[in-house]
Amino acid sequence: MAVFGPTASGKTAVAEALADRIPSTLISADAMQVYRGVPILTNQSERPTELVGIWDLEHEASVGEYARLAHAAIDAALAAGVTPIVVGGTGLYLRAALVELELPPAPDPGARERWEQEYDDLGPEAAHELLAERDPEAAARLHPNDRRRIVRALELAAAGASLAPRIDRLWTGQTRHPTLVFGLDVPKEELDRRIDERTRSMFERGAAEEADRAFAGPISSTARAIHGLEEAAQLPEEEAIETLIRDTRRYAAYQRKWMRRIPGLVSLPADRPPGEVADAILEMARARQRLPAGPAGRPRRAADA
Repeated sequence: MAVFGPTASGKTAVAEALADRIPSTLISADAMQVYRGVPILTNQSERPTELVGIWDLEHEASVGEYARLAHAAIDAALAAGVTPIVVGGTGLYLRAALVELELPPAPDPGARERWEQEYDDLGPEAAHELLAERDPEAAARLHPNDRRRIVRALELAAAGASLAPRIDRLWTGQTRHPTLVFGLDVPKEELDRRIDERTRSMFERGAAEEADRAFAGPISSTARAIHGLEEAAQLPEEEAIETLIRDTRRYAAYQRKWMRRIPGLVSLPADRPPGEVADAILEMARARQRLPAGPAGRPRRAADA
């Protein structure tokens, strides 16, 4: 099963409540929680979860590498007779965990840096226009300010490939294993309140100090994308807080769009205690017979393990 939702919707708490109720393995589908050394800024749980804190900050992450690890973790859980619970808010990582993505070729050494420099030299609009000339289908799907993906699309176009087919294939309804995907729906006003509260708590717990430590050593371009990392290290605290709140709300809106596009997603109201949401998920999962059976054929709870 999988639990998805916008940031601050309570995904982690719901997944942990599920793990309290059934024999399971928690598996993260969060592109930023893969990094160690930044547990506050990436909102990492203290509960053991697969694919959390697995890479140093200097590691250049890729969805292909993540997918291989996620598939192995899911398969290991199923082989052990427990339920893999994939939880996270990075839509691409969620899909990578659940399906066999047809990924574009790996970049040639040095090509990424050359295209990054080209993007910076040309500027967003001109770089997007260049992509439109070389791969209009990919350009139509990307905003000029999406530097990372514009650069990747230009890189692929130069290699005779395209980012567009990969984008389309993300939305296949076929998964590697039968999977129920649950989406947590929280009213915008409540979600905004939670984001504000969580952001201020992060700084009270030492987000700025964590960011300073991160920048004291080598850091990859993918790690630099951690929400709030640069702001916490560079801005006065209150300005950093307000900036992160604003950006997180925008990101939550983006995640809501992902929710609407995930095939077969079951949306559940999540403005209630995590245990209640978990119970609702289990009721639906049991009705669809997607959980390992315990004694007398009933779904197993933790006490049955």
